[in-house]
Amino acid sequence: METMLNIEYLTNKDGDAIAVVIPIELWRKLLPNEEASVDELAEAVEDYCMNKAMNEATDTPLLTRSEALAALEE
Repeated sequence: METMLNIEYLTNKDGDAIAVVIPIELWRKLLPNEEASVDELAEAVEDYCMNKAMNEATDTPLLTRSEALAALEE
């Protein structure tokens, strides 16, 4: 089941994205420690994305060998 994250982008007068607003619940999942460094934030985002991809993969049916090879050829 996919959950919408309700992420918003703030833009400047030219329409260029300059900031992102995310729900505080997601922020606290990414950074439970308010004094985290930029490197810790980057690692937390990477971990979050990897975990999300792995969870989605468990819901995806496995391909046969021939189906996997055909998908790689595309």
